[in-house]
Amino acid sequence: MKIGEVVDLLKGEFPALSVSKVRYLEAEGLIAPHRVGNGYRRYSTADVERLRYTLTAQRDEYLPLSVIRQRLAELDGDADAPPPARVARVVASEGRTVSGALDAADLVHHCAATLEQIEELVEVGVIAPDAHGRFDSRALNTVALALKADRLGIPLRNLRAVRSAAEREADVIDLATRHKRNRSKTAGEDAAAELAAVLADLHVSLLHRAVEALR
Repeated sequence: MKIGEVVDLLKGEFPALSVSKVRYLEAEGLIAPHRVGNGYRRYSTADVERLRYTLTAQRDEYLPLSVIRQRLAELDGDADAPPPARVARVVASEGRTVSGALDAADLVHHCAATLEQIEELVEVGVIAPDAHGRFDSRALNTVALALKADRLGIPLRNLRAVRSAAEREADVIDLATRHKRNRSKTAGEDAAAELAAVLADLHVSLLHRAVEALR
């Protein structure tokens, strides 16, 4: 399958996807299409599934590419299943097959949280319900990570600072991509997604360095 066909295939799920985005993810080592004699790339079903997994993790969990790359490497280590099956199994095992709008009771059930914890996360702005009191599926992973941070010693109320830091980074991205968004909404969304992935990786690197400096 050619790169344009891959983009067309996944465009319905990821409207901002472009040829440049696919090539960027290839350059970052997330996918590795086969190259034929004339140098053109040919994408297999496995490549498409890896790409879908990567784009879903970016969109729904805001994961940095380094984390997605690690997950894919772990999947590649399972030689008993072809790549599409490996990806499908991990998505199911990590509980992210839940789709559609969720209410607070759903978050309590799926995340093993208490209603008080969900209310506190709403209060500090880590998750935000819509006008009908519903949450999107991304809230599942957000709540799970927040609860893990709480267990490791950071109270939920202190995550307000983490949320504020993310919002400041989003402002930086907005400023950097505004000119592209003014020309084309799709181009702006694609540029913002790519820059968000880069900043997420940079944030992880700087955070590790800062923590090491405390030792």
